[in-house]
Amino acid sequence: MKIQALNTWITKDKEALVVAGPCGAETREQVLETAKGLARIPQVKLFRAGIWKPRTRPNSFEGVGEEGLKWLNEVQQQYKLKTTVEVANAQHVELALKYKVDVLWIGARTTVNPFSVQEIADAVKGVDIPVMIKNPIHADLHLWIGALERLNNAGITKLAAIHRGFHFAGKSKYRNKPMWEIAIELKTLFPDLPIICDPSHIGGKRDLIEPIAQKALNLGMNGLMIETHPHPEKALSDAAQQITPIELSDLLGRLIFPDTQSSDVEFSNKLKSLRSMIDEVDDELINLLAKRLQIIEEIALYKKDQNITVFQLERWQEILRTRSQWAEKLGVSRHHIEKICQILHEESIRVQNEAINKKTI
Repeated sequence: MKIQALNTWITKDKEALVVAGPCGAETREQVLETAKGLARIPQVKLFRAGIWKPRTRPNSFEGVGEEGLKWLNEVQQQYKLKTTVEVANAQHVELALKYKVDVLWIGARTTVNPFSVQEIADAVKGVDIPVMIKNPIHADLHLWIGALERLNNAGITKLAAIHRGFHFAGKSKYRNKPMWEIAIELKTLFPDLPIICDPSHIGGKRDLIEPIAQKALNLGMNGLMIETHPHPEKALSDAAQQITPIELSDLLGRLIFPDTQSSDVEFSNKLKSLRSMIDEVDDELINLLAKRLQIIEEIALYKKDQNITVFQLERWQEILRTRSQWAEKLGVSRHHIEKICQILHEESIRVQNEAINKKTI
């Protein structure tokens, strides 16, 4: 994909992009009061507000529609803030362009539907406007990439991804589980693609915004989208995850915005030395894993000769218990080791089945 850097259309140099504003544009007064507060925060470059709100159930606040776009024009004129709105179909795009919205974004509920994304892509074809695309609700990296590619194929090169977390059926302290590894994989595949983190939707609670935002910055994400409302407790949607402009200013003052690289020669040399040590350890680990696989193949053939099942529950339980105990003695996270054991066990089952099938054939 051909993608332009953020500093070609919104930020300066390596500056992080901060997007802020209410979950939904509720009234003219609310929008302008929010914008007035955000205009005092130098880091805020883009004012967000939901004009059309895709809600899970009807009879909830579903946005004010076209009238809200007029309020965004006032934000542009009075407070010199660029604006962004969520669009879910061609009609939304047409209206947003009519009212000269600066940046469009595609929401998580729309990203899951290639038909809707293609409709939006067709609507912006030939238009020089930035588009930000939130990850799909469910953890499907290919859907996310597909949406970005559809916009890119339509000629949109001012692209950014928004990481807002993923729906998770199990228990979690987050509204949407971060699954940072998916955002990292997206960045690995497309190094030039800016990724903005939405800690408001990941956390779902205002007290989780700061730690999530800091972790995102530590992982090298290019900015933050934080929902901001002058009176969060009175918000018509997502009240629990919005903060005031003053609180946002304080939060941004506490956050550390690390650089991706350092010009300090001493630091670079030290880092290179430590990474060399990591390389040596990884080389040893790979050799040990190769040796482990050889033993697993022997175990598989022995099980076959004795007519024993590949999966042995008691052995698997023993591995989980003992490896966790060994790890804790060395100060290694139990959760970390359990994840590694799970991966090793899945590979063990695969190798054993393959070895048995080869002998049978």
